[in-house]
Amino acid sequence: MKITSTGITALPAAAPVPDTTAAAAQAAAPLDEPERASGMLEAAQSALRAMPEIDEAKVAALRDALARGEIRFDAGKLAGLITRYHGGRE
Repeated sequence: MKITSTGITALPAAAPVPDTTAAAAQAAAPLDEPERASGMLEAAQSALRAMPEIDEAKVAALRDALARGEIRFDAGKLAGLITRYHGGRE
């Protein structure tokens, strides 16, 4: 198969028309990512600082459940999990 010219020439490319919509303006001036991330991090750290380090209510509920025999405690299993978590290192 032979491809030959049709004699039609390509039209010159038109100059782009600037988009003045709000989305285009926002895309042209994106939010400062590090500044936004920093604000989010500060908010998360503040919320974390406001939380108690130990949830005393949960500790009390678990202690009571253990005392009533509702929860079975397996010291050997706990020791195995600790060893596995720490990779058997001393």
